[in-house]
Amino acid sequence: MSDYQTLSFEQSGPIARIVLNRPDAANGMNDVMTAELAQVAARCDVAETKAVILTGAGRFFCAGGDLKAMAASPLGPGRFVKGIADDLHRAISTLARMDAVVITAVNGVAAGAGFSLAVAGDLVLAADSASFTMAYTKAGLSPDGSSSYFLPRIIGVRRTQELMLTNRTLKAAEAAEWGLVNEVVPAAELEARAQALAEQIASAAKGSSGAVKKLMLTTFGSGLEEQMELEGRLIAACADSADGREGIDAFLNKRAPKFS
Repeated sequence: MSDYQTLSFEQSGPIARIVLNRPDAANGMNDVMTAELAQVAARCDVAETKAVILTGAGRFFCAGGDLKAMAASPLGPGRFVKGIADDLHRAISTLARMDAVVITAVNGVAAGAGFSLAVAGDLVLAADSASFTMAYTKAGLSPDGSSSYFLPRIIGVRRTQELMLTNRTLKAAEAAEWGLVNEVVPAAELEARAQALAEQIASAAKGSSGAVKKLMLTTFGSGLEEQMELEGRLIAACADSADGREGIDAFLNKRAPKFS
């Protein structure tokens, strides 16, 4: 089931499930967890995986970096946290660029790097008991974990500045109103809803999902013609693929497609 100290991992057909598993430490990120996140992200980036569920064990999704581990490191806090950030960033880069769709199921508090990791998912579900806060400047630190990239694109610069500079806490419903979360569900139903969504994603063509992810990553950095050229190349590649041919044939013959 799992080969990790700070995570649990399981693969069931096309669906992978990653659980941050340091509940006694609020699923805080230490050097072991971030290294394992990078490893497990690479493990998910394979042809057979079409959906990844990422959640936390216990009451917290993730309370951010483990400040106790940071303070105690013989490397000194700066070198220690740079190593944690590098591994976390490698994990997020892999999750963002893989074709598989990443569903973050935020089961509780998401703070600091936990907030960053939560909103880096392609689809974000939140329990009605979840909350979100940046918390970095409260500890004299600055944001990491891709939050300065994704948050302005999702909610705009002004709201990002507010979250990062004031450490305002957003409850799940407010996070949904801001566009940070796709859906809020009762806490007891979060696991089942994440599984149902993963199964829906896994029934689709992986190449199509991967193309959507590529287009979303490039849209704010591309001009109109550059983005349309990428659209043309990706839809052509999808149409030429086995799943594309199957999808077209199924549509024309009014039947459900059977994607690989």
